[in-house]
Amino acid sequence: MKPSLSMLIASMFIAYVVFAITVVIIYEPRPEDRSWQERQEFNHRMLSEITIGQSIQSIRQQMGRADFTEAKATDSANFQIMFYRTHHVKSDGKTTKDECTPLLFKDEQLIAWGQETYDQFLQIPILNNIVEPVTSTTAVLPAVEAEATSDTLK
Repeated sequence: MKPSLSMLIASMFIAYVVFAITVVIIYEPRPEDRSWQERQEFNHRMLSEITIGQSIQSIRQQMGRADFTEAKATDSANFQIMFYRTHHVKSDGKTTKDECTPLLFKDEQLIAWGQETYDQFLQIPILNNIVEPVTSTTAVLPAVEAEATSDTLK
């Protein structure tokens, strides 16, 4: 081999090693890309960094996608509860709500988290004035169109 070809191969190898080391040191996988054990530990640590009033977007950015989510609307506010896996209960290959810590949001702002939070969420009454979907047989014409229609029928 010529000395210049050997140097080229050696420098490419060194560049590859430097790149690989940089990726290993800098790359931080998304929470959902981790194993359940790593994600559980990550979520447990992140719970110590969240605060009341924090937005739902910042929680998602900080902790990633929730394992479970539920929502409901009341007459005065919208509530959403997100469950993040934080502890192990049973080795069955599935994450269940009893292995998660719930975070409760009111109008997209964090208002509570912890084991009693889900019970609080379940106690919130659901919106009372449910709007029924409009179908072609129950559709009501606006007043202007209704008058025009009745005039043309006479």
